[in-house]
Amino acid sequence: MSKNYTIARINIGGENFEILVNPDPAFSFRSGKSVPLSEVLVTDVVFTDANKGLRAPEKKLIEAFGTTDPLEIAKVILRRGTLQITAQQRKRMIEEKRRQIIDFISRNAVDPRTKLPHPPTRIEQALEQVHFSIDPFRSVEEQANEAIKALRSILPLSVERISVAVRIPSEHVGKSYGVLKSFGTIKKEVWLSDGSLSAILEMPAGLYGSFLEKIGKVTRGNVEAKILK
Repeated sequence: MSKNYTIARINIGGENFEILVNPDPAFSFRSGKSVPLSEVLVTDVVFTDANKGLRAPEKKLIEAFGTTDPLEIAKVILRRGTLQITAQQRKRMIEEKRRQIIDFISRNAVDPRTKLPHPPTRIEQALEQVHFSIDPFRSVEEQANEAIKALRSILPLSVERISVAVRIPSEHVGKSYGVLKSFGTIKKEVWLSDGSLSAILEMPAGLYGSFLEKIGKVTRGNVEAKILK
């Protein structure tokens, strides 16, 4: 594959669809920025296998997307599919995520002996020492929570923790349970007769805002959550 482009793909109904895109404009489009598709697409052809040059039949395009318009199809693939990123993009994303994680820890955790935050440079050195791996696609808050746990083996860290009461309707429990575990420790859970879940979650105080946003998105706003005093 040429170094000048990459592939965005999606699988619908067991069928694979791919488009060739320019890496940086495609990533900007994927991130929600306003970028003309003319700058994103290398060609307006939709493939089943771009590396082999296999074009997607019109019949399959209509079945999967309801249209043969390559621009409309490209929007769907870019927004809902997966986008290959270049090594350079991945490196930039990891470095940016690393800075955000360090900043989060510096703002939310303190040295329990002095009650003062650790300098960012000390946190960065400690992350390297424990060989903490940064995932460019996972949220800052979730990874910062994991990083704090890992850093405690070599760096004294104290984080203000809160208890949050949560009630999730039965139809959203499946997708929500993993969110609860990723943001903190489930201290109590009660499964109610209607299948809904009532739980008490302990988490770093700095994660509460992000938790509400994440759990609200997963449950489409159909959730009850409040900090316990």
